[in-house]
Amino acid sequence: MTRRHIMRIELTAAAKQKLAALSDRHGMTQVAMMSRLVEWFANQDELIRPAVMGHYPDDIRTEVAKLILKRTPAD
Repeated sequence: MTRRHIMRIELTAAAKQKLAALSDRHGMTQVAMMSRLVEWFANQDELIRPAVMGHYPDDIRTEVAKLILKRTPAD
């Protein structure tokens, strides 16, 4: 089994409530939910990670989104 590491995160009250509701709805623990989110995020493309974090200026976000969609292979 892969070695696991425990980390702490800080959430706003609203984010904590949403996480609790999502994990309940999907029948997962909050730790499992956060683990999957972090793994997903870490495996994203170099254009997607900054977009998710809101690092692109408002005036180019639409163009960045179009570029990301062009580069994303259709399944």
